[in-house]
Amino acid sequence: MSKVILVTGPCRSGKSEWAEMLAIQSKKPVVYIATATNNLDDKEWHERIEKHQKRRPPEWSTLEVPEDLPASLADATANTCVLIDSLGTWVANLLEEDESTWERIVEDFLDTVDLVAAQMIFVAEETGWGVIPAYPVGRIFRDRLGSLVRKLGTVSEDVYLVTGGHVLNLSLLGYPLPNSKS
Repeated sequence: MSKVILVTGPCRSGKSEWAEMLAIQSKKPVVYIATATNNLDDKEWHERIEKHQKRRPPEWSTLEVPEDLPASLADATANTCVLIDSLGTWVANLLEEDESTWERIVEDFLDTVDLVAAQMIFVAEETGWGVIPAYPVGRIFRDRLGSLVRKLGTVSEDVYLVTGGHVLNLSLLGYPLPNSKS
């Protein structure tokens, strides 16, 4: 199984379930990194998190990592599978950062991904398939996530698109764009 896997697609497409199935297929101990934090004051958010928690096997260890994802990845050991769900929430957690700080965070993240010996499965949302947001923070989020997914896709051995109830392995069906690292 590939060292770096990216699973992407729209909301409620089954991305997380596919990523979880890939983690189970790895036959390795799984470390689940949740980038969301549970807010008990937000009932609907809490129910979403609970749904994800109930679906995961009890032997998986879970870490809540809302911001310092590179440090958590760097701690992963070679014999594990690390499932990160989701990059969209991680980007949202760091929207307060200015552009130069964000660029350093992304560079550190990608450098860490390159160095980690563990298998890593990343879940990421596709937010740029709709209208351009009318407000600045929405555009920043959409652009940062889109750019991050594109960059991670260039270093992923397998890239899956989950949509319309189907999974497509884009690594087998598609071709990488030239200059995708920019």
